[in-house]
Amino acid sequence: MAQLHTKDWLDHHLDDLPNWQRDAFREFGHMIADPGNTYPCVPGRQGFLTNNLRFAFIPDPTSEQAIIDVANLLQQYGQCSRETGKYASLVIFFNTPQEMLNSFSIEDYEQLFWSVLNQVSAKDHTPWPEHISMDPTHHSWEFCYDGHPYFAFCGTPAHEIRKSRHSPYFLIAFQPRWVFEEINDSTSFGRNIKKIIRKKLMDYDGVPAHPSLKWYGQEDNQEWKQYFLRDDDSVPSKCPFTYMKNKFKAIGVSFHK
Repeated sequence: MAQLHTKDWLDHHLDDLPNWQRDAFREFGHMIADPGNTYPCVPGRQGFLTNNLRFAFIPDPTSEQAIIDVANLLQQYGQCSRETGKYASLVIFFNTPQEMLNSFSIEDYEQLFWSVLNQVSAKDHTPWPEHISMDPTHHSWEFCYDGHPYFAFCGTPAHEIRKSRHSPYFLIAFQPRWVFEEINDSTSFGRNIKKIIRKKLMDYDGVPAHPSLKWYGQEDNQEWKQYFLRDDDSVPSKCPFTYMKNKFKAIGVSFHK
């Protein structure tokens, strides 16, 4: 079964890991904790440096075992995330097949990302939190598992322009919604952090921030649009989470919500 790991544990056991896991973690560390402090996500960098993040390695993202592992990891993580620190996040690295690395476009990875979220959601038997809308077009919607809402972030090998979304391995990070209790538009700390991140994001990517990046809860915000950002400013015409959930239902896959 997939396990949660701390940065400190991984630092001390790198030589014991399979090559791909060792490479994935090292590349992530080089990106988020680069000496020049250029990585845009200030809370993410701080979380990495202070051992707040949790990491996991799982198989080919198209496999059934990967879905089982993500579901199990979210179950574990939901029970302990508040004990890991105020900059908590769960970072999951997938063992990305070579043929996928060679041929997948950003749109292919986008479809894969939403497929993973939908299949994981189908394994969730806990009621959706009452304060979180089940409608992705509503500004309160957020992906939930086992009663816990998360902001989901996807990084892929295909991203080239938005380097902040590039990862040599297919990657999904889940950030608990409670992390944003002090990082939002209603606090001076949140507004200041946003200015810093936007400036660093522009410098890092070399292009303006994606227009979908807004504050959670804003009337015109839809969180799902921020989960997976394409290299350009385009977005799907409808939320893939709803579309794929309906597709799965049509073939008999039930969603317990």
